[in-house]
Amino acid sequence: MALDVQAIARRLGGTVAAHGITERTRVDRVTPLDEFLVVGNPEYSTLVTGEADSLEIRLAQAGTSEDAILGAVFVTNKDTTELRALLSQHGMTAVLGCRCSGATLFQSLRAMLAEDVAASDRLATAGMNVLTQVARRGGVTAVMAELVHRVDGWAVLLDAAGDPIATAGAGRLHVADAISVALGRAVRVRHPGLQVHQVGTDQDLVGHLVIATRSGATSRARDLAEQAAALCDLLLRTSNPSRTENLGRAALIDVLDAGGRPSQDLLRRWGVHEQVLTAFAVGTRTRTIDVERLVRRWLDELGAEHMFTFSGSVARGYVRADLADALVSLVSRHVAVGDVPLSLGLGEPSPVDRLVRSAAQARQALESALENGERTVRFSRLATVELVLKNLAGPANDSLKLLLQPLTQADGAQGDLTLTLRVFLAEHGAHRRSAGRLGIHRQTLHARLQRIEELTGLSLDRADDRAAAWFALRASGQ
Repeated sequence: MALDVQAIARRLGGTVAAHGITERTRVDRVTPLDEFLVVGNPEYSTLVTGEADSLEIRLAQAGTSEDAILGAVFVTNKDTTELRALLSQHGMTAVLGCRCSGATLFQSLRAMLAEDVAASDRLATAGMNVLTQVARRGGVTAVMAELVHRVDGWAVLLDAAGDPIATAGAGRLHVADAISVALGRAVRVRHPGLQVHQVGTDQDLVGHLVIATRSGATSRARDLAEQAAALCDLLLRTSNPSRTENLGRAALIDVLDAGGRPSQDLLRRWGVHEQVLTAFAVGTRTRTIDVERLVRRWLDELGAEHMFTFSGSVARGYVRADLADALVSLVSRHVAVGDVPLSLGLGEPSPVDRLVRSAAQARQALESALENGERTVRFSRLATVELVLKNLAGPANDSLKLLLQPLTQADGAQGDLTLTLRVFLAEHGAHRRSAGRLGIHRQTLHARLQRIEELTGLSLDRADDRAAAWFALRASGQ
């Protein structure tokens, strides 16, 4: 329901005399004064119409402040000092001075509410259709994002043990409240529109979907959330790989990245006999697209092995060189959710025992695609930086690599500081977007950047230092 007491007054040309019920309370029904018995839903207001004299008699008979009539809203064409004093005395809200009266007023109110219900039903139906479409395109994350947009609030999807699977629009406190409510823990609910929807059945419980609306509205939000819960149940059962599979595939990709004889042996056991592969990286700037699910489907369509891993919002892996163009075509045809496209970066074909360079190239091509809003970028067409690096003499190139040596971990691996620097530079120094991509708080980002400056002697406020850092990252294959 979108109509509240204030909206009713505005449509009828009246004014609100608010006492017991606020003007922002939503309305769910209307009844004649002589037929009114009880407020049907305490979260909504009930409108009553009739003569002012009849209301005075009813209020005189009310006796106590617990009488149901005091929880209704009186609507009339009258607006007198005596009537206002009567309403104030009993603490009853009313809409006064309406343009119509009697039977006309009652029928106008009933038509308004019927129209509002029909409009809400249409919105709910349209919302369910959109949820179904985004579920096909982007999976659980897309459903959550679209649901939050439709209900104007936040949502948390929990598994049966109460661990978060996905969130949208929810902060740390929201997640904590959602877990407490879903698991039945004693907690003070701070969200008037909070709802818990079961995902799955009692006998085969998948988890819970917890939502809250900013307005506190429940009816349309409940319908959409129930549809979302059903879609999540289906998606989680049919397309979500096990944690073991994800970890195993990541370990296999690590072997391919390391190269050498183990990489060749692994590919033969995997059923891949090609001597040359092309690295790819697929990502997006939004959480509304289930990138992992899409890549899995595309590789199935191409008849390719699932040689990829997923981390953060990026899926990266390898395909046969002859399938690279087909993968480009699939990504290009993907219909974006909202205005944010899915992007693909492709490295150059590389021998299977030396794939790590192709992987770095694919990641750099993806960064370029995301920066420029392009669908696909091949590393071979990134001429600017690569041209500079190729023309640098050996000592100069080595000096660039040494610039970021202080950020390297004791075991020689590139850690959080190197990743933070690369994302920060790729996002043109935008703190909010950088923190979002890294999945950290902006204060944490600020602390990491300060540490990077301390270790390298660079000032990330200076354009020259930022350019030097970027060249150093590219020279190191980052």
